[in-house]
Amino acid sequence: MALCWPAGSVHLFVFTVSLLTGAHARPANMSALKDKSPSSKEDNEILPPDHLNGVKMEMDGHLNKDFHQEVFLGKEMEEFEEDSEPRKNRRKLIEIFSKVDINRDKSVSAKEMQRWIMEKTEEHFQQAVKENKLSFRAVDPDGDGHVTWDEYRIKFLASKGFNEKEVAERIKNNEELKVDEETQEVLDNLKDRWFQADGPPADQLLNEEEFLSFLHPEHSRGMLKFMVKEIVRDLDQDGDKKLTLSEFISLPMGTVENQQAQDIDDDWVRERKKEFQEVIDANRDGIVTMEELEEYMDPMNEYNALNEAKQMIAVADENQNRNLELEEILKYSEYFTGSKLMDYARNVHEEF
Repeated sequence: MALCWPAGSVHLFVFTVSLLTGAHARPANMSALKDKSPSSKEDNEILPPDHLNGVKMEMDGHLNKDFHQEVFLGKEMEEFEEDSEPRKNRRKLIEIFSKVDINRDKSVSAKEMQRWIMEKTEEHFQQAVKENKLSFRAVDPDGDGHVTWDEYRIKFLASKGFNEKEVAERIKNNEELKVDEETQEVLDNLKDRWFQADGPPADQLLNEEEFLSFLHPEHSRGMLKFMVKEIVRDLDQDGDKKLTLSEFISLPMGTVENQQAQDIDDDWVRERKKEFQEVIDANRDGIVTMEELEEYMDPMNEYNALNEAKQMIAVADENQNRNLELEEILKYSEYFTGSKLMDYARNVHEEF
């Protein structure tokens, strides 16, 4: 897994390709096994996703830009993406507010928001479980409820465009798979992750629950530790297995070609510095340990959910009463939903 820097940054620097993004590269020594048709969406779903809904940090070390919206909207997030009609979105947001306001006092407290965040995070978990059932079925062709590394490896290479039958035959005959360096590196990383997900007794077989941990490390404490270890490894420059602020906000060496790219870099550094100092570094000692990063990334951490609730309220709390009123949430709709509402205050009370 390799660290990715700001997408808009135009550095004169060759970025390392993220190992789990499914980047397509033609094998140097297996062209005869290569299918002409590109891999399908279903095939790609057997790969661990880089983005995990409801988790604060991406697998590649980026901060999750959509985190606030994911933990506020849950499975309703797609509705706001697909329907941009302001009046309908306003009504949906009013409905959400009424659900969060569990005591019906027309304001949302930090405790109410915390409860809501935990509920929405659970929705993302359940969606991952549902998708995992389909993914597991795709890699368990004999339907015995267990998947071997070889079975998965065959499906993975097929998803990259290799001929599945011929790859299976080579693996069966213990013949070398002369894949290109990049594909082999991805396989090596997937294999490490595979064995980490193999719970006791370690039998090198994954059942459906273990496969869920393989695809979604946020579902397993052991895999969450593995994910944190990988992120620290990519960011840690002095090998002490801890992160300083400078390591967390470091950009690749090189020059920036224009002011727009420089602004993107500056914003990226500013956001990461704020998150490091105010949230991740829990004891404020200027060092982030693996334990601190693990606590930060744990989506079911109730203390984190309460802190997140307080932060979300603070963004829109114009009257400084530490609660969130309907007018405030509508005015700051873009922060909570990603959708900007026009005339947010119009007929608010009547509709509510």
